[in-house]
Amino acid sequence: MERVVAYGFTAAMSGTFLLSCLFFAAINRRQRGPYMDEAFHVPQAQAYCHGRFLQWDPMITTLPGLYLVSVGAVKPAAWLFGWTGSVVCSVAMLRFINLLFSAGNFYLLYLLLFKIHQKNKAVSGFQKILSTLSLAMFPTLYFFTFLYYTDPGSVFFTLFAYLMCLYGNHKTSALLGFCGFMFRQTNIVWTVFCAGNVVAEKLNEAWKTELQKKKDEKISSKKGSFSDFTRILQFLIEYLISPKNLVTLTALTWPYIVLVAMFFSFVFINGGIVVGDRSSHEACLHFPQLFYFLSFTLFFSFPHLLTPTKIRKFLLSLRKHPVQYSLIAVISLFLVWKFTYVHKYLLADNRHYTFYVWRKIFQRHKLVKYVLVPVYMFAGWSFADTLKSKSIFWILMYFVCLLAVTVPQKLLEFRYFILPFLIYRLNIPFPSLYRQLLELAFYIIVNAVTFHLFLNRTFQWPNSDEIQRFMW
Repeated sequence: MERVVAYGFTAAMSGTFLLSCLFFAAINRRQRGPYMDEAFHVPQAQAYCHGRFLQWDPMITTLPGLYLVSVGAVKPAAWLFGWTGSVVCSVAMLRFINLLFSAGNFYLLYLLLFKIHQKNKAVSGFQKILSTLSLAMFPTLYFFTFLYYTDPGSVFFTLFAYLMCLYGNHKTSALLGFCGFMFRQTNIVWTVFCAGNVVAEKLNEAWKTELQKKKDEKISSKKGSFSDFTRILQFLIEYLISPKNLVTLTALTWPYIVLVAMFFSFVFINGGIVVGDRSSHEACLHFPQLFYFLSFTLFFSFPHLLTPTKIRKFLLSLRKHPVQYSLIAVISLFLVWKFTYVHKYLLADNRHYTFYVWRKIFQRHKLVKYVLVPVYMFAGWSFADTLKSKSIFWILMYFVCLLAVTVPQKLLEFRYFILPFLIYRLNIPFPSLYRQLLELAFYIIVNAVTFHLFLNRTFQWPNSDEIQRFMW
């Protein structure tokens, strides 16, 4: 049986890579020159290829991880195969780096699913392969496999760090977290997430011991009640103020602590988290970003989240706890009212899907953003409901990281949701085979439409002769 699973995984990965190569060839035939942000990334990587490591485009806001890895991969290959001239570090060759990262992400996703769900013997090898295939073809990530963007590499190093953390190799995990940070500074949040995994595991063990001592199993079965929340909060404070516990946690997580300290040193020296153009990337308290992420997750995980059973359970919960939900609704309306920001890029660039989402939905009427609050509430409830198999401490830790990575962003950009979505999707219980197939089919359709629009539905701006294309 294990051999059959191995053959199935090899076939799925090889088939996906072959399909990606065909898409890669088609995209490079149609779009030979740099497109969108590639206009900044490609020249910067080519400068590094020519040894000009002090040259820097001030419009680039991320650290040079992508360019360093590209040079480290392309230069030895050029020497080995005798490539010279414009072929070395050409647009196509630089894009191919992300195709390799995509293959690596496929393998990492499979290993993570295997590790996270290893205790669930009911999940077959075929189901794990199917979920891996779906996540590897997750539309927002898969599209950027074919352009020279930071996303595939950022995801690769972050997932790799998460995997090493789960296996207890924390020094390696922190080193990989540093590589992820070099691709995108906000990935430091996922370094904290890895440390949080360790802390959550220790807290959960101590909490189970506490329950056993008091012989009060009712607390663990009523996670939602206020009294349970108070007890957990009290336990959390008592545990974390204990010097002995703090020493134990520090000894376990010191590699992550060192990396986070380096991050704060960088922010202090740099004068902020962004390098280069800071005017367009100002941090703010954009709380509706959390609502957008929940809606994004509801859309891409509708086979798991938008089911008749979940809708009935939500309505039943609504009927049982009207006061709590009314309070949540009021807070959500207030956050939408006071903390909604519209970035200038969102209104100005009609090549991105977010431009049309904002124009077709949010700009239809000034009250639309308030009318959507019930949708956000259902999305949030359904999102939390699928994570109830995780410990309360893991959920708190993930939620804190989710807030840290989404709320400070002023720009509504679907690429910022890739990593929190993948980590969420990796950790929910395995759905039925039917729902997995529905998810995969949906992703294939979305990808097909996206590539069709990008390749065939081109347009031009009135003041420019350049061909423009639709993209995420």
